[in-house]
Amino acid sequence: MNRIGKLYFRYGTMGSAKTALLLTQAYNFEERGMAYKCLKPVVDTRDARNVIRSRIGIERECGWIYPETDLYNMIKEETLSQTPRPQWILVDEAQFLTSRQVDQLAAVVDDFGCNVVCYGLRTDFQTGLFEGSRRLFEIADSIEEVKSTCSCGRKTIVNARIDSHGEIMTQGEQVEIGGNERYMAVCRKCWREKKVQSASRNQLPLTND
Repeated sequence: MNRIGKLYFRYGTMGSAKTALLLTQAYNFEERGMAYKCLKPVVDTRDARNVIRSRIGIERECGWIYPETDLYNMIKEETLSQTPRPQWILVDEAQFLTSRQVDQLAAVVDDFGCNVVCYGLRTDFQTGLFEGSRRLFEIADSIEEVKSTCSCGRKTIVNARIDSHGEIMTQGEQVEIGGNERYMAVCRKCWREKKVQSASRNQLPLTND
């Protein structure tokens, strides 16, 4: 009987320890002698080396995913040909995948019985879904939120982008790589209040973008 795999999507805001969970999972597989593979979109350029790194300081080598990468063929030829054959594939920053690449991961699950676990953000700084996240919500077998708490005590929902003065930004490119100096995870209520405060201080029109 063929092994049955699943496509998982574990999402959360920045700072919710998604990457730490991925790296912990990889460590557990290693301790149990289970074969696995870590992957990450190359659009995340914070690391010059091909590593997945958590904010808490742990890291692990990974394979790069380029915008043009055919994940089905890459995993079939480079990963599943290994001995022992990996049954778990862990993908960091999955929001940067294309819809087609998510479909390719789903095909890997269906055709080869692998488990593919994608970790990533749900929405951008304007609260719009990323392409990869949208497709994962549409077709993943299992969807789990990695929750974190806003400074006010509510659940974080928004990955707010901030400028050098800590003011909320509402305009700009969807993808801008950065850490705590560029982003702040907040609840929806605090995000709306901070937008009003920033607009008032800078005498800018408030938008709902």
